[in-house]
Amino acid sequence: MSMPQLFVGNGSIRSENPVLLAFAGFIALFVLVPVAALVYLAVTGQSGEWPHLIRYVIPRAVWVTGALLTGVAILAGSMGILSAWLVVSFDFPGRRTMAWALVLPFAVPTYLAAYAYGEFLDYTGPLQSGFRALFGYTSRADYWFPEVRSLPGAMVVLSSVLYPYVYLTTRALFLMQGRSASDVARTLGASRLSVFWRVQLPMARPALAIGITLALMETLNDIGAVEYLGVNTLTFAIYDTWLNRGDLAGAVQIACAMLFLALLAVLVERWGRRRQRYNVGRTTSAVHDVTPVALTGVKKWAATVLCALPILLGFGIPAYILGGYAFKRLDQLLDSRIYSALADSLMVSSATALCTVLLAFVLAYAARVSRQPLVSLTGKIASFGYAVPGTVLALGVLIPLASLDTAINTFTRNTFGFGVGLILTGSGLAIIYACSIRFLTMAEGSIESGFHKLSPHLDMAARTLGRNARETFSTILLPMMKPAVVTAALLVFVDTLKELSATLLLRPFDFNTLATLVYEDASRARVEEASVAAFIIILAGILPVILVSRSMIDNGNRFRAFIRR
Repeated sequence: MSMPQLFVGNGSIRSENPVLLAFAGFIALFVLVPVAALVYLAVTGQSGEWPHLIRYVIPRAVWVTGALLTGVAILAGSMGILSAWLVVSFDFPGRRTMAWALVLPFAVPTYLAAYAYGEFLDYTGPLQSGFRALFGYTSRADYWFPEVRSLPGAMVVLSSVLYPYVYLTTRALFLMQGRSASDVARTLGASRLSVFWRVQLPMARPALAIGITLALMETLNDIGAVEYLGVNTLTFAIYDTWLNRGDLAGAVQIACAMLFLALLAVLVERWGRRRQRYNVGRTTSAVHDVTPVALTGVKKWAATVLCALPILLGFGIPAYILGGYAFKRLDQLLDSRIYSALADSLMVSSATALCTVLLAFVLAYAARVSRQPLVSLTGKIASFGYAVPGTVLALGVLIPLASLDTAINTFTRNTFGFGVGLILTGSGLAIIYACSIRFLTMAEGSIESGFHKLSPHLDMAARTLGRNARETFSTILLPMMKPAVVTAALLVFVDTLKELSATLLLRPFDFNTLATLVYEDASRARVEEASVAAFIIILAGILPVILVSRSMIDNGNRFRAFIRR
């Protein structure tokens, strides 16, 4: 059955398909149900622990969370924007390698970085052992050494693996800026540092705001690192109130407050860049705009050190510690726990990738062929999922699924004389649901960018050759979208493999993924026992890093080709 068609101003074909619109509405409901469940329980639930929470838990958790977010914003923002400015604006030893290697910390989840730093900076770790050997100290009382299990330590650890969000966004904008504005400022007598502070940095504020917001969302989502480092954030307060105090209503009410903070951060970020625009102009000198300036003498080696330091902190130290432990414990490759956790991880990650890519494809295709306001609204609702921390999302998913489980079990018991048990929350489906909501934005962005590369005239050409809408989709658009779909599926697969917050709270009894297995061992101070599973997660995380790096290089090449025209 062909779909009603109409032409729009850009020459593309639009389709008003009620089935497509119904699917878009279902996706919006899919995302909103957990949030609605949270709000409902927060309003109707009664917490016996609330006076204690108000007096002793929440004020301290709010202060610690605010301080942690501020520290991560400053440190991750500084590391990301400085490294991006250096690799775009200057030429120095190792620049080409560091341009893509600066993304490597993406492969290391925050909780693995915390475990690695805990071992690296421990009294028996390589740094303190070398320090004592160098200066002849015999005990910890003889010298002062910074404590990683602290709020400042958490700021440094989280920033070291989250700065690539800022690096990627600001690097792209610095490439677009070129050197035209900088050259004008230089002719007026400004130094290079003054040009950076007064010209390039203000122009990069939209990208900086986006990158920092993404880093802060990941900071809010973290549970493994903050618990291991002894930092009691709002995320930890939710976890502690629910599981240790047995107060679900109190946990939900804290979760709603945390959700409000997350949404406020997103709104502030968008409001702050509401009027900020920058256009790349075609000029006769544009070919020189992205040519880096060669540094000499001490400056070139200083630039190399400044760019190498984030790579060392965010990837080098975790890979060295966990890789070294894993090499010593290769016998664990025969451990059934590893294979059981790996099988559970593959099952959950594959199902989440499949579900998320299907939903994202519907959203992206609907945006391509439909002008209905519902489609635009659904896309905005879908992007909301990434702003919801995993711990909050876990609570929102558990409430409706547990109620549905109870209803199904009651129905089968009354109708057939036996209960089916927890077929939803007891099967790992809750984890798939939560991760699908959380990573839907990522998949949609990848697939939507793939659709943007396909000219809308392809649809028109296919129709003039006698193809209907369904044939155009199945024989032309879908095969050409295969790379974008595969990329989206891989990104979601690996991020689900690394996800800890939602998985930790929603996993059924006797169900472990690689992430929760590492968490269990590390929480018992057995990081070495968890090293093999941890290193598998890092190796898997390198795959999307390679994709991001290749995309970054390709985008840079396309930009250079564009400005040379």
